[in-house]
Amino acid sequence: MATFKDFRNNVKPNWCPGCGDFSVQAAIQRASANVGLDPEQLAVVSGIGCSGRISGYINSYGFHGIHGRSLPIAQGLKMANKDLTVIASGGDGDGFAIGLGHTIHAIRRNVDVTYIVMDNQIYGLTKGQTSPRSSAGFKTKSTPQGSIEQALDPMEMALSAGATFVAQSFSSDLKELTALIEAGLNHKGFSLINVFSPCVTYNKINTYEWFKENLTKLADIGGYDPSNREQAMNTLMEKDGLVTGLIYQNKEQPSYQDLVSGYSEEPLSTHDLRLDESKFDELVKEFM
Repeated sequence: MATFKDFRNNVKPNWCPGCGDFSVQAAIQRASANVGLDPEQLAVVSGIGCSGRISGYINSYGFHGIHGRSLPIAQGLKMANKDLTVIASGGDGDGFAIGLGHTIHAIRRNVDVTYIVMDNQIYGLTKGQTSPRSSAGFKTKSTPQGSIEQALDPMEMALSAGATFVAQSFSSDLKELTALIEAGLNHKGFSLINVFSPCVTYNKINTYEWFKENLTKLADIGGYDPSNREQAMNTLMEKDGLVTGLIYQNKEQPSYQDLVSGYSEEPLSTHDLRLDESKFDELVKEFM
């Protein structure tokens, strides 16, 4: 049986010392082992940005996509090989800016993929500009007078779009984060896990200390029921989205694969997709 060490490779991450993404990587490796996966049973697809490098730091199948496009690739992988466990990953700029359209439609589609977003409220790789998660008044090189835009709340958005699994964690809470990723991997449908992952180089506001002072664990809220969508939305609004834990899960909604008519029990990846010459010639005639 594989251990988290089996999901390590010899590639040394070049994230800044103290970056929250180190913990996200460790949590993915631990969760993958804990749910009984072997490295060849896992694919990690990433986008662009600091967080986009994570697909190369885990011993599994990996695909480094382009900015905002990890989800189309991840969904294609899952549809072609239903036996593969697929994790999509990226940052808040990747998933909630250029890739937001893909995020919304992946949520409502409910393909059995786990999407882990490393949310640092800033663009780190391009040297510190505002992202859709930056608060109003946030000062950066691109907004020296302070941002005049309101921050997007991805958890409220996900609930509104009909998500069946919504969770949020903090990169310094490795135990909770690992458990949430395990739950996401075991969920039959689309799982969105947003992780507060502080950027120690460019974001001097949303620091580790700031999160420790402002985050509320849902487990500490008496009577919280993650199957209650209305309660989940009300709690997010009351706490300004600054909560960690399993926010909402709907175990009754079938996944996209379960609803596709004629979806083969045998993964498409094992089919012989070659065309014989006569069939090829027949198809080409349409364009001659």
